[in-house]
Amino acid sequence: MTGWIDAHHHLWDLNAVHYPWLMARGVERFFGDPTPIQRDYLLDEFQSEAVPCGVRASVHIQVGAENALDEARWVQSIADANPIWPIAQVVFCDLTTSDLPTQLDNFQTLSSVRGVRQIVGRAPGEDAQTGTNALLDDPGFPRGLREAEKRNLSFDLQLIPELMEKTARVLAQAPDIRIALCHAGSPHDRSPAGLKKWAQNLRALSNLPNVSCKLSGLGMFDHNWTPDSIRPIIEECLEQFGPKKVMFGSNFPVDKLYGSYATLAQAYRDLVPTEAHSAVFSETAARFYDLEVHWE
Repeated sequence: MTGWIDAHHHLWDLNAVHYPWLMARGVERFFGDPTPIQRDYLLDEFQSEAVPCGVRASVHIQVGAENALDEARWVQSIADANPIWPIAQVVFCDLTTSDLPTQLDNFQTLSSVRGVRQIVGRAPGEDAQTGTNALLDDPGFPRGLREAEKRNLSFDLQLIPELMEKTARVLAQAPDIRIALCHAGSPHDRSPAGLKKWAQNLRALSNLPNVSCKLSGLGMFDHNWTPDSIRPIIEECLEQFGPKKVMFGSNFPVDKLYGSYATLAQAYRDLVPTEAHSAVFSETAARFYDLEVHWE
């Protein structure tokens, strides 16, 4: 039996790790009202939703803990306690910090760590308030990417379409690190004109040989999504990157705000061509994150 790998999901235990954004009550986020997910979301609940859909392994992505190392150690404890569930993790680390080698040394004592995520852009409104996009102007950022690459760590890239061309120029300064583009590049404007501009900007990243793409998080900017509404995004990503550089991710429990895992999985199963299933739902993620899977 073969299985799927969910290449982008989150877990959290609010008693074990503090997540300031998650516990901020009454604060609307770019992806909507987080109230329904302001509670523990543990591996057993994730498995109860994902396993019936064929998922047999996963990649945990950092999710804004107050202390990134605490979060990484907690995720490692989950991996250690569930040896029959292959799980890798992507941690948060500020790649511009002066003690980067020491921080990466600490993370790399954890066997599940495969990469780093430092968000470049979430959504235009939030980015304008937080100044997150300024990371692209910091000369320490490409230096940090090169340091991560020397350690065989990958980088999960979250940004918005308006930043793709500038980001591609920055990434050219670290041409060897493996990049996973989160959420198909967050096409937040779903109008025909918005999707056309997203597809044009996406070329700046898909033309880079070291960049792969995650089909994940598509509900964050389309809460009432349907298979037809996300079809153009999936088709464009497959056309630009090719199935061997595309991977499925649920973005649960965030995308749980917009529908069930079963509904999401079925939509992807139907929209991704059958001949691309093995790559998109398993092989790309296993290769990218060096995730050992032994299907029964």
